[in-house]
Amino acid sequence: MNSFEKMTVTGIKEYISQKQLQSYPDLIPALKEDPRTAVKKIGESLEKRVAARAKEVDRIVKMKSIEAGYYQSGILRIGGIDEVGRGPLAGPVVTCVIILKPDSSRLYVNDSKKVSKKIRESLCEQLLEDAVDYAIGQVDNDLIDSLNILNATKKAMTDSLNTLSVKPDLLLIDALHIDSEIPQKSIIHGDATSYSIAAASIVAKVYRDNLMQIFHEQYPQYGFDHNMGYGTAEHIDALRKYGPTPIHRSSFIQNLGL
Repeated sequence: MNSFEKMTVTGIKEYISQKQLQSYPDLIPALKEDPRTAVKKIGESLEKRVAARAKEVDRIVKMKSIEAGYYQSGILRIGGIDEVGRGPLAGPVVTCVIILKPDSSRLYVNDSKKVSKKIRESLCEQLLEDAVDYAIGQVDNDLIDSLNILNATKKAMTDSLNTLSVKPDLLLIDALHIDSEIPQKSIIHGDATSYSIAAASIVAKVYRDNLMQIFHEQYPQYGFDHNMGYGTAEHIDALRKYGPTPIHRSSFIQNLGL
């Protein structure tokens, strides 16, 4: 007898809601063999979820392959570095360097721009739990205007690196090279291909977004709570109407002719 035959569709849904995704493969055959169309569809839905999870596990394994090679060569501590906020008209550029435990393997870690706000914030907490050490660096708008955004980004990265209590044996950096005695590997599109760099991008993004939320409370007319300082039409209209705030990057605004 099918183990679900005496259960209502509602009862089946409640039963499944109490189960972990790892147990779904054991339930799927009975669900798909059930004569009721609604129950068959539940089984098909679970099958898709299991397949999606397996695909995500494979993606994370691939993302960690860069780090895995270095661990196998004897390197113990890998620091991933990334930045957020190079393009906005307002606010600081923020960087993060994070040294993760080698067994850290959180699903959905990716370039922070490809991760939803809700998942990003949850991942940030999980990644900090997995961190041997991490540090944030930030350079404000005035220094960005003085140094230019590339040099300001490198300074923020160096500052974050110098703040670490535990020093990495190797740095993995997204498409940049900084002045450091620590060996480093620059990786193009690193935040989408390296687990450590992607983790750094997520932590930096959450930190900067929270900071822009604070700025939004000070300057609500610019929409910093959702544009994060980027030059959206709404933001540019507010600049024309109200002028720049103390956190706007003068050099960026001048380039727009505002």
